[in-house]
Amino acid sequence: MSMFSIFSVSGSALSAQSQRLNVVASNLANVDAVAGPDGESYKARQVVFQTAPMGDEGAAGVKVVGIKESDTPGRKVYSPEHPLADEQGYVTHSNVSAVDEMVDMISASRSYQNNVEVMNTAKTLLLKTLQLGQ
Repeated sequence: MSMFSIFSVSGSALSAQSQRLNVVASNLANVDAVAGPDGESYKARQVVFQTAPMGDEGAAGVKVVGIKESDTPGRKVYSPEHPLADEQGYVTHSNVSAVDEMVDMISASRSYQNNVEVMNTAKTLLLKTLQLGQ
């Protein structure tokens, strides 16, 4: 694997983690959502990753193949005066767990930072290699 393929691999990871952070932000923004435009409560979303070949040298990066919604039922809160309450007086909130999303955000953020560090290290090594020839 050449030094230049490191940039492709880390770049694919940066892009994937960036999308993961966007999904986490969307989930966190909807933690207390009761109903969306379709009348249903918000469902937590997760990014699905897949290994992606990068060039002819056998390097493998990552790509986002989709975003899936959680099937976990939403949290029910008894509030009979709420306009979206069902016949029993319960309001269905989103199924997003703020704690799980914060853990996912920290993980994605650290992965992003690690890949930035890989790219910076590769750049430094390439510059030092060029300086050897001077």
